[in-house]
Amino acid sequence: MTPEVVTEVGRRAIETMLLVSGPMLGISLVVGLLVSMFQAMTQINEATLTFVPKILALFVALLLFFPWMIGVLVSFMTGMLLSIPQYAH
Repeated sequence: MTPEVVTEVGRRAIETMLLVSGPMLGISLVVGLLVSMFQAMTQINEATLTFVPKILALFVALLLFFPWMIGVLVSFMTGMLLSIPQYAH
């Protein structure tokens, strides 16, 4: 394997990781901002208040995005496994 091939495989792996984790991180960010705005408006300063809405939102997001996430990961791994003979030469 040449350094270019290793760099390309690493780049595709990082892109896939960011693509799969993006929806979960985005939803967590939005829910966290909404809860922080609610806390600032009501002056409720409870640290545990942010965890429950985030966990519930991430659970719902996981239910919604899980089939898509699995599809992306399976296609990435299928491509990687099918290209092993090419990388071996």
